[in-house]
Amino acid sequence: MAIIILIVVIVLALLVVGYIISTQRELVHLDELCKNATSQIAVQLNSRWDAITALAKSAAQYASHESETLINTIRERRQGNITTADQINEQQGAISQLLGRLIAIGEAYPNLKADALYKEAMDGMRDYEEKVRVSRMVYNDTATKMNRMVRQWPSSFVAGLLHFTERAYLELDDAKKASYPDLDEAFKK
Repeated sequence: MAIIILIVVIVLALLVVGYIISTQRELVHLDELCKNATSQIAVQLNSRWDAITALAKSAAQYASHESETLINTIRERRQGNITTADQINEQQGAISQLLGRLIAIGEAYPNLKADALYKEAMDGMRDYEEKVRVSRMVYNDTATKMNRMVRQWPSSFVAGLLHFTERAYLELDDAKKASYPDLDEAFKK
C-alpha cells in the first residue's frame, strides 16, 4: 500500500513539474513573439520615417523653409530603439503629425503633387501604413494570448512564480485617431 501511495505521489509530482515546464515554455514562446512583433513594428516605423524624409526632400524645391523645418523635426523625433507599446504609440503620433504637415504642403503646391518622387513616396507611405496596421494586429493578438496565460488559473500561478507580466496593447485613443490624416483622401488628390 505504501508503494502505491509513493508511486501516485511521484506521478502527481511529475505531472505538476511537467505542467510547470510546459507552461513556462509557452510563456517564453509568447513573450518572444511579442518582442518580435514589437521589433517588426519598429523596423516599419523606421521605413515610414525614411519615406517621410523623402517626401520632405521632394517638397524642398517647392517649400524650402517648410521642408527644412520638417527634416529637422524628423531627425529630432525619430527614436532608435523601440521596445514598448508606449514608444510605438508615441512614434505613430509623431509620424502622423509630420505626415499631416507634408500633405498640407502638397495641397499648397499643386506642382509638388505631380512630382514623381512625391507620388512614389506617398505610395510608399500607403504601403508602410498597411504593414504597420497588420503588424499592430499581430502584436495585439499575441499580447492577448500572453495576457490570457498570465491571468488564467493555473497558468497565472506559474506566470507569477516566473515573473511574467501582462503585455500592454497597442491602442489609439480618440484624440490620436482624430489627428491622423485621411491618407486615402490625400492619395486621391
